[in-house]
Amino acid sequence: MPRRSQEDRSRTTRAALEDAGRRLFTERGFAGTSAEDLVAAAGVTRGALHHHYGDKRGLFLAVLEQVEVEASAEIGTAIAAHDSADLLGGMAIGLATFLEICRRPAMLRIVLQDGPTVLGWQAFREFEAQHGLGLIVDMLERGRQAGLIVDAPVPMLAQLLMSALTEASLMVANAEDPDLARAQAQQSLMLLLAGVLRT
Repeated sequence: MPRRSQEDRSRTTRAALEDAGRRLFTERGFAGTSAEDLVAAAGVTRGALHHHYGDKRGLFLAVLEQVEVEASAEIGTAIAAHDSADLLGGMAIGLATFLEICRRPAMLRIVLQDGPTVLGWQAFREFEAQHGLGLIVDMLERGRQAGLIVDAPVPMLAQLLMSALTEASLMVANAEDPDLARAQAQQSLMLLLAGVLRT
C-alpha cells in the first residue's frame, strides 16, 4: 500500500507540473518561463521538478510530446472516420484537421515555434518523424500501392509535404484573417498533393 501511495503522489506531481508547463509554455514561451514559475504554478518544490524531469527543458519535452501525440491522434481519428477508399478525400480531411489544430495556442507556441529551437533542427525532424510525419508517409504509401499516386520516393515526398504543412500552419496562425488564410492554405496544399496523383 505505501508503494501504491507513492506512485499516486508521483503521478499527481507529474500531472501538476505538466499542466502548469503546458499553460505557461503556451502563454510565455520556453524562454519566458523559468523553473521557479513552473514549480510555483504547479504547487510543488524545485526538487520535484528535478526528480521527475531533470530541468525545465525536460518538462518542456514532456509537454511537447503530449501536445503532439494528442494532435496526431485527432488527425488520425478524423482520417479513419472518412471513407478509406477515397484517398484524396482522406488527405483533405487530414489537412483541414491539421490546419485547425495549428490555430490552437499550445500547438502554435509549443510545437511549431519553440519545438525546433529547444530541440534543435535535427532532433525536431526526428521528433516529427515519430508523429505527424508517420501519418503522411502512411497515406502516401497507401496511395502508391493502390496506384493512385506516381511512383515517387515516399519518405522524401512526405518530408517535403510536412515542411509545406508546417509553413502553411504558421502563415495561417499569423494571418490578419486566419479563416481566409486557412482556406487558401488548404486549397494550395491540395494542389500540391494533386501534383503527385496519377491522371
